[in-house]
Amino acid sequence: MENYIVSARKYRPDTFETVVAQKALTTTLKNAIQTGKLAHAYLFCGPRGVGKTTCARIFAKTINCLNPAAGGEPCNECESCRSFNEQRSFSIYELDAASNNSVEDIRSLNEQVRIPPQIGKYKVYIIDEVHMLSQAAFNAFLKTLEEPPAHAIFILATTEKHKIIPTILSRCQIYDFSRIDTADIIGHLQSIAEKEGIKSEFEALRIIAQKSDGCMRDALSLFDQMVSFTQGDLSYSKVIESLNVLDYEYYFKLTDYILEAKTSQALLLFNEILSKGFEGSIFIEGVAAHMRDLLVNGDPITAPLFEGSDELRKRYVSQAARCNPKMLFRAIKLCNNCELNYRTSRNKRLLVELTLIQLSQLTTSDESEDGGRGPKTLKPIFNKTEQPQSQPQPNKTEAQSTPAATITPKQQPQAQPAAPMADKPKEQQAPERRAPIQGRPDTLKRSEQANSGLGGMFRRARTNIESELPAQAGAAQATQPSAQVATTENKLSGVTGEALVQAWTSFALELPESERALTERMKIIIPEKGEGNNYTIRVDNQLVAQIFEEQAAKIATGMSKFLAGAIMKMKIEINKVAVQRHVYDRTKQYEILREKNPAIEKLRKGLNLELT
Repeated sequence: MENYIVSARKYRPDTFETVVAQKALTTTLKNAIQTGKLAHAYLFCGPRGVGKTTCARIFAKTINCLNPAAGGEPCNECESCRSFNEQRSFSIYELDAASNNSVEDIRSLNEQVRIPPQIGKYKVYIIDEVHMLSQAAFNAFLKTLEEPPAHAIFILATTEKHKIIPTILSRCQIYDFSRIDTADIIGHLQSIAEKEGIKSEFEALRIIAQKSDGCMRDALSLFDQMVSFTQGDLSYSKVIESLNVLDYEYYFKLTDYILEAKTSQALLLFNEILSKGFEGSIFIEGVAAHMRDLLVNGDPITAPLFEGSDELRKRYVSQAARCNPKMLFRAIKLCNNCELNYRTSRNKRLLVELTLIQLSQLTTSDESEDGGRGPKTLKPIFNKTEQPQSQPQPNKTEAQSTPAATITPKQQPQAQPAAPMADKPKEQQAPERRAPIQGRPDTLKRSEQANSGLGGMFRRARTNIESELPAQAGAAQATQPSAQVATTENKLSGVTGEALVQAWTSFALELPESERALTERMKIIIPEKGEGNNYTIRVDNQLVAQIFEEQAAKIATGMSKFLAGAIMKMKIEINKVAVQRHVYDRTKQYEILREKNPAIEKLRKGLNLELT
């Protein structure tokens, strides 16, 4: 049976021309060889699997080649090249610094440097993972690295350049290797597949290249693994099955649901993905990547940023034509926020589902809403089988005068003439509603707390407020001042204590995010209905009373739309705390304790203790 050699070793480059995606570095090295301007020390640094050690070997073989080619490439025919290819060269040494990192190993290396090469012009020392050397080994290596013999050249390779001491860096020519692009990896895999007679689909190779994250060695290892799994037929479906990758068909289908505002279907699709064993983080990361691809394919200028086949590009262009760029940008921000909060969230599935609900309502939400947090008001998610019949709404009016808050609760109410609701300026109308549920975990926690106690009452007030005063609203519009006064009195007489509390809480929930402090204060205060258009609130101190006094006109105007246009007057009372705090010295504290328990005095005398 013939020995099997993995692709990473079998197709390892042996010339500068066969090195993938490092054209600038290989050109520099070839020019240095051709002109004879060779440094005594080089440092090759960069991520794993990008060709650092490979380029070091090719460079070492080329400078010792007895008959180098015109382009700066080794001939692979002379004795020096053959001995290197057969791994029997005594002029090129490789040292693994991860296992030979002591001072004794470096001292032994320094002794070998003095011996001239047997074949070729130079003795080349390739030290891999040089950052693993100890501090003492670095210090022992400094002198030899700075002034080596004329026949000695050092090539250091590392993945962590920041761990190398500056005195070493200053003695080397530094070459930074970059990650290999997905397109270059795909091209290299295609050439290997053709040489091996393996059938491969472009999308299958693209998945392998993306999974390798710019590392050619990892890409070749995955390639060998997929060839064994598929028995030489690399298809897209088999590759995603083996690598546990979500099919892009799910993302196209989800985007269609988002464009059609089908929240139920989006949630069912996410449940199907979870049932197949995928994590929510993988799904939401894929949604963000899909939205990004739609965004770049929506503009011909940014279309080259997409990495995929021409057939897949056509599908992205077709779906991108149906998407608003602003909607895509807001969707990416929502997915990014969900991905950031995924680790810290306790209910991870709920976090993803809330994000899907917000995504499905982006096409129907107001364009002025904040895209980073999604729509401020979540619309009905599921279609109802029975729709309630719409009832005609009476013409609502409200008082023209602005109420003033007072600290003394004995002031008598004064009836004010009312003005039509339609004449109310737009700036004085209630602000846009905030969504009680957001995609952030800390906001979710506040929402869960708000669903109990007063918070639950606040939300029930939204649905019940319209049904509390159906008969008191009044349908006729007054044309004379006396009729307006009569209408206002009827509204005030119909305002019950429960309707007042519901109007208070509903207005508090409609305040914008910038007035959260006022919202939180209103949540813990329950107004008490008084006579006529008066109601009383009780606060803890003068500072809070002053705040509500300044906001009284705004609160009354905002509550009026929940009270069929009725204007209520706020009275503020300050709770008097009877508890007084005193600071006692030790003697006074002891006297108080002795009055409560006389046995303490006997204990003190029995132990002969004194107060200090």
